[in-house]
Amino acid sequence: MLIAPVILPVLFWAGYHYYKDRHLPEPISHLVLTFMLGAGCYWLGMAMYEGLELIGLRFDAFHLAETNKTALLLYALFAIGPIEELAKLLPFLLVVLRFSEFDEPIDGIMYASFIALGFSAVENVHYLRHVSDVEAIARGFAGPVVHIVFASIWGFYIGRAYLRRRYLAATVVASLIATAFVHGLYDYLVIALPVLALPGSALLVIAIWLWRLFLIRRLNHQARESGLQGGS
Repeated sequence: MLIAPVILPVLFWAGYHYYKDRHLPEPISHLVLTFMLGAGCYWLGMAMYEGLELIGLRFDAFHLAETNKTALLLYALFAIGPIEELAKLLPFLLVVLRFSEFDEPIDGIMYASFIALGFSAVENVHYLRHVSDVEAIARGFAGPVVHIVFASIWGFYIGRAYLRRRYLAATVVASLIATAFVHGLYDYLVIALPVLALPGSALLVIAIWLWRLFLIRRLNHQARESGLQGGS
């Protein structure tokens, strides 16, 4: 029961994404592996934060919110966003793109989402001892969504470039920069102005989710059309 706020949202979002990819669903074993890689990515991110501490550049974001909001903005944009998105991106590049079943653009979104689910699950377990029961439930449902929408950006664009046999370096760098910026901006808003900025941060996530929802529907429609044409 203590970790129910973490487990239940993970099961819900895992089932949701598996259903959304029902045209050519990915092997469950691959999805489980991807989730586990995402969980490991949390510790990779922590190692990156420890690296910042070694050079004197790691700060307490909540302390900065009280003392220096400009410094918090810089820390969110150039540390929090890049570290967490890079940590999630690395297993996608090193492992997921090697799956033989990675054969359509929607797969980039699906696998990136499962990496994000694993990352957010461990992150939420870490925060359980620091928040109230109500905050744990809220974070349990909000945390996965936030990580999923950000990871979906680089997941889609890198996956599409890979399937089109394009040179990946430029796409990886551009999508990582864009996602890290959006992630950092979101974290700045919710940490610096948790009440006043709530509508803005919520609208940011909702806007990306709607883009993602439209994209998934379009990709599924294209896959069905391609299947019908192939069958004829």
